[in-house]
This record gives sequence, structure tokens and C-alpha cells, in this order.
Amino acid sequence: MTPLVPAMLPPPRAAQERAGENPIRVLVVDDSAVVRGLLSRLIAEQPDLVVAATAANGQMALNALAERSVDVAVLDIEMPVMDGLTALPRLLAADPYLRVIIASTLSTPGAAVTMRALAAGAADYVAKPSASREITQAGSANSDFRRDLVTKIRSLGEAGRRRRGTASVPAPSQPSSAGPLTPAGAAKPAPGFVLRPLRPVRPEVVVVGSSTGGPQALSTLLAGLGRTVTQPVLVAQHMPPMFTTILAEHLARVCGRPCAEGLDGQTIEPGRIYVAPGDHHMGIALDGRRRVIRINRDAPENFCRPAVDALFRSAAHAYGAGTLAVVLTGIGSDGTRGGRDVVEALGTLIAQDEASSVVWGMPGSVARAGLCSAVLPLAALAQQINQLAGAGRP
Repeated sequence: MTPLVPAMLPPPRAAQERAGENPIRVLVVDDSAVVRGLLSRLIAEQPDLVVAATAANGQMALNALAERSVDVAVLDIEMPVMDGLTALPRLLAADPYLRVIIASTLSTPGAAVTMRALAAGAADYVAKPSASREITQAGSANSDFRRDLVTKIRSLGEAGRRRRGTASVPAPSQPSSAGPLTPAGAAKPAPGFVLRPLRPVRPEVVVVGSSTGGPQALSTLLAGLGRTVTQPVLVAQHMPPMFTTILAEHLARVCGRPCAEGLDGQTIEPGRIYVAPGDHHMGIALDGRRRVIRINRDAPENFCRPAVDALFRSAAHAYGAGTLAVVLTGIGSDGTRGGRDVVEALGTLIAQDEASSVVWGMPGSVARAGLCSAVLPLAALAQQINQLAGAGRP
């Protein structure tokens, strides 16, 4: 895209008037004046957000960051002078607490570049509108793009501020750090919320739910699984089509296990990883003695498709007490209702702790609901799965 106006603009008057209320400060970086204007308007309309600066390329974003405090940057990839992939590590080096959202196009090349950006430290992404009609729709009051953008800026901004020690709202209670199984088979207690007993039962399936920060967390978690984990692993990551295809390919490389998007009617086999395809729910169904994958486009749950609740609910029905559910970093509460189904079926649920999560929304929700048998740092979660996967084996 070709820049149409000077690179940096002062924040709107309404945003300046709110400056004393400690709003979340956003840096908008895009070489299109139209997109910069759209993003700036959507952000400025929120009473708790402010556009701290705008920039038309990565170098000007670095200059802006050197001059003012910023909580969240919305960063385009393809720009002149300095592109987003080049600017990303420099922005994070300049401010380790900065949260970066990649503005990506919904295309296979866009998905591949976005995955590279997430691996390089970006916290999340939004699907950027490109055509004039898409831009008009994105600016409407009830658009999915508006909700997605504002929700991610708000959640990531507050999470970054808690790390920085300048949160404008009280931080949630700290997650407990339940340790691995003790010889007696119980998880170590910790303050903050109540943990359920951790039963030393070998699961038949592992189901994982994740959202913001999920691709990085999934890579670490699945790469840490040992040879004791021969169970199938099914993943619901909030992502659109094409992105989940790239994610599955990436996970196959980093964890050394067969990994692909699930197919409707496919028999679930040991040792394989199945990723829910973008814009589709993935579930598990009984077909005689077989357990098979079911793919559908039923209504979104928690504004999401694929939804973690849908996967967890079906696993509880198909596997019962043999279900091990894992909730990783993410915005919102997806996984809580399905996690309750898992627990009621006598399955086990464990979650990522706040310190290692990009956003402690989804794992915090299941923890506060009293559904977890362990809440652990990301590396310890893989160890816990390894131990449970080998429980009862000679």
C-alpha cells in the first residue's frame, strides 16, 4: 500500500481529553491512510482507549515509541522503509511490556507471515479489511472486526499493564501453582482458588483449547510431550481458515508428531494431533466402536468457531472419565462450560497459570469456576500431561 498522508498524526481531540483517565494507549502502524483512519476511529470511540500515535512504517513506529508510552501496537506487515516483521523484534526490544497485534490479510501468504510474527513475539492478530466494501463493513457499529479489535486491545493492554505494574484496574487473584502428582495422587494445594483432586487415571484422549497467545503456547506444550503420550490430541485454537492449516503444519514440525486439520468422519487414531479447521467446530462422536471426528458450521459459541466448549463437550460424551482437557492462554471464557461437562463426566481439567499466559482469560475462568485439578506454568503442564499419560502403565 502507498502512504497517502504524513506518517504520524496527533491523537484525536476526544482522546486527548481522556488522557487524564489513564486509558490504554495504542500505536497504529499501517501504510494505508484509509486503514489508519479506520483503526484510529474505532479505537478513539472507546472510553478506555486512546490513539497515542499513528505511523506509516516500522521506522516511524520506533520513533513514536521512543517519544511516548504505548501499551499496544497494531502493526501492519507490508510497509515501505521498514516492514512489520523487521520492526516487530525492535519494538519489543525497545519496550518488553508492549503488546503487538498483527494486522493480517485473510490469505495463505498472510497466514504464513502472521505465524512467523506470532513466533517472533507478536501477541495476537486481527484480520485486516482490504477492499472498500470490507472497510465500510468493518467500521459499522456491530461489525465482528470492531469487536475483535477492541476486545484484543483492551485485554492485551490490561495484561501488559499488570506486568508493567501500572494496571488501571485491580489484577485478578493470582493462580495457584498445583504441582505434579504426589505419591498419594493428589495435587499440591495453593491459594487463590480451590483445586479439585488430581486422580492418577490414564486418559484416553487429550483435548486442548487456546486463543490469544495460543500458537506459541501450543508449540511449547506439544513439543514437551514425551513418548508416554500415545493418546490422540485434539486442538481447538481460535483462528480463521488458512491460518489453522499453517498452524497444523507448524505444530507437526515442532513436535515431531503427525498433525493436520481434522476431517469429518475421520477415525481418531493414537499418537496423532488434530487441529479444528478455521470457521468450523470440531467434535468427537461414537460410530459403533470407533470414535470419529465431526466437523460442522453450527452457530458460533462465545463468538467463536471453532469453539473450545464444543470440543470439550463432545469429548466428555465420547470418552467420559478418559478425557484430559487442557486450557491454555486466551481472551474470554471459552472452555468453561465444556470444562464443566468434562468434570461432571469424571474427566480431568488442567490449565495454564497467569504468569506464563499472554492473557489469563480462558484459563482464569476455568480456575475461578473450581474446575481445575492443576494450574501450572506452561512447561510444567507438559510434564503433568506426560505423567498422567503414563499413569497405570507398567
